[in-house]
Amino acid sequence: MNNLSSPYAGIFFDLDGTLADTAPDLVAATNKLLIARNLAPKPYEFLRPFASAGARGLLEGAFGIAPDHEDFVVLRDEFFSNYENALLVDSKLFDGIAHLLDQMDKAKLPWGIITNKSERFTNPLTDLMGLRQRAASTVSGDTTPYSKPHPEPILHAARSTNIDPTKSIYVGDDIRDVLAGKAAGMKTVAAAYGYCGCKEPPEAWGADYIINHPAELLQIIFPNRE
Repeated sequence: MNNLSSPYAGIFFDLDGTLADTAPDLVAATNKLLIARNLAPKPYEFLRPFASAGARGLLEGAFGIAPDHEDFVVLRDEFFSNYENALLVDSKLFDGIAHLLDQMDKAKLPWGIITNKSERFTNPLTDLMGLRQRAASTVSGDTTPYSKPHPEPILHAARSTNIDPTKSIYVGDDIRDVLAGKAAGMKTVAAAYGYCGCKEPPEAWGADYIINHPAELLQIIFPNRE
């Protein structure tokens, strides 16, 4: 790859299900709740799609409850504790992401992370994975008063890096990522290899591009590469 010039000013990513495959540890934290209550753990493949929606989604998948349920707060706080104590056991970058980030760094193309995960988990996890040290910006669900699908976290990341959002891309594995990216004026990429936990398939999200592997993003970012 000799030509690494890009028409974009910056590339921004969702974290869980897009940059990193964190579902193994999120599901483990969830099943620990079930086991503690003498309930059978749920199969990994069943709970994996719920990981896209964090604690809310995983508790819905495991216990069939919504945030307005009387037991939700207790279960959520216990889930948080379980997860915080085992953030990086089986989680890893998706295949192809390390090469993708290396190529962007080589091209001096800034990239950032915008997630609905709380800073309590985002910062230590991305530190351990060696991401936050390299990212131009890391924005969590509680960095601003809003979370995706509101565009403010994405606009905050763009402002903090002095990058024009209309010349940038946002990549995510959930419809709220596409909605937030479009509302912020960015081109959007649906990561169909991710958790894709919402009812609508990636083809229905209205993204500018759909990719089935991180390597496919290289052609979008560097269209004239050799």
